[in-house]
Amino acid sequence: MIYVDSSVLFSVQVSDANTVAAVALLQSVREILALTRLCEVEFVNALSLRLFRKEISESQAQASLADLEKNLLRGTYQLLPFPDTAFARAKALALTLTPTIGVRAVDLLHVAAAMELGASSLFTFDQKQHRTAKAAGLAVNPLP
Repeated sequence: MIYVDSSVLFSVQVSDANTVAAVALLQSVREILALTRLCEVEFVNALSLRLFRKEISESQAQASLADLEKNLLRGTYQLLPFPDTAFARAKALALTLTPTIGVRAVDLLHVAAAMELGASSLFTFDQKQHRTAKAAGLAVNPLP
């Protein structure tokens, strides 16, 4: 199973500078692509921020949300519950990694969730999260 974070998910679901790389990345694997509710919330918020900034239209935002729902129903992504145990792991990672890398809590939560769910890899375009996942022992995708 591969844990997909919101930066990769957004680039697949909404056209941006990383869309070609994101689509190629996800098409290159045959494992389950897992999302958590945290990723879903970040995706919706990123979409809403684009709408607020007038970078996309209301119809584009609605189409992207509908497309995500279709992909979830088709099984393109598996939406998993966020594991409660990820909070303790994120706290431990905060004590060991944040002093040296400077990690945001939400990045720690994604990495911890991936680890607690037993993901083999974490796919992200966020450089800090990429570095954090690697430092925590997860395999990561190449950055575009």
